[in-house]
Amino acid sequence: MNETTQAPLIQIKNLKKHFPIKNKGILHAVDGIDLEIYEGETLGLVGESGCGKSTVGNVVMRLLPPTGGEMNYRGQNVFTMSPRERLAICRKMQIIFQDPYSSLNPRKTIRSILKESYQIHKLAKGTALENAIRELCQDTGIPEELLNKYPHELDGGKRQIVGIARALSLAPDFIVCDEPVSSLDVSIQSTIINLLMILQKSRGLSYLFISHDLSVVRHISNRIAVMYLGQIIEIAPTDNIFENALHPYTIALLSAVPKVEIGRKVTRIVLKGDVPSPLNPSEGCRFAPRCWMSRDICKTTTPVLQEAEDGHRVACHFFQEAKENS
Repeated sequence: MNETTQAPLIQIKNLKKHFPIKNKGILHAVDGIDLEIYEGETLGLVGESGCGKSTVGNVVMRLLPPTGGEMNYRGQNVFTMSPRERLAICRKMQIIFQDPYSSLNPRKTIRSILKESYQIHKLAKGTALENAIRELCQDTGIPEELLNKYPHELDGGKRQIVGIARALSLAPDFIVCDEPVSSLDVSIQSTIINLLMILQKSRGLSYLFISHDLSVVRHISNRIAVMYLGQIIEIAPTDNIFENALHPYTIALLSAVPKVEIGRKVTRIVLKGDVPSPLNPSEGCRFAPRCWMSRDICKTTTPVLQEAEDGHRVACHFFQEAKENS
């Protein structure tokens, strides 16, 4: 991947998703984010629960309508497409959901679930359809004897692999992975992550990988975007995030990641103060009430996402000091 010579596969511009809450105001779940995802790369999106990560994935996939902004696929704004145009594009954009049980129809066999996409888009039938399902099973490691079983007869890992196979059935080039391993045992998580990486390499896939687990994101991502209360506050190549984090929130997140380093004591940063409400947020940095470096300007002026170094952007008025004091 070479960002300097390659146009992004996915380009998100000023994306917003607000929810009106009766008698309370507007909840700013996603509040003006910009992201680019290039062909063959994985962009990890991390942050605390409730920061808006999954909402980003749902809006990108049009499972939720956007409040504002653009989502361009190969230069075409998906949000302004007609239903017919969007149906063609959705074959190239798929999603893997967090809960593999609730995302699969309990009344259908695995075979029927995998056939559904081909039938809706009229891509194959009869022997050709059976061959397509067989090839899909081979690629994802699903034993053919499971095809006549129902989702409740499979364990969580197998169900998630079925979800992955379903996402692959239309030969997409972009997949939103919405916390795909968070509900699975650690031993199964590695199997799923390795499968996603193998499929990415063999099929040239691009992923938006949403997770709160920094260790998992580090393993699979080329770049990482850190989200806080609806906004992107830092984005950089994975190694830069872990070795040279610049935003105080990112530094605090990384300090909580378990480390095994003999002879080196790692001090965890415990954030104090209350998390601001996403309802009718005030001006200024949203992390200011919990930031150990907060000053007057942080409470009145919203920091912009600026280039701190090549490929590394951060939204903080005092990011250089944050690094020096970390």
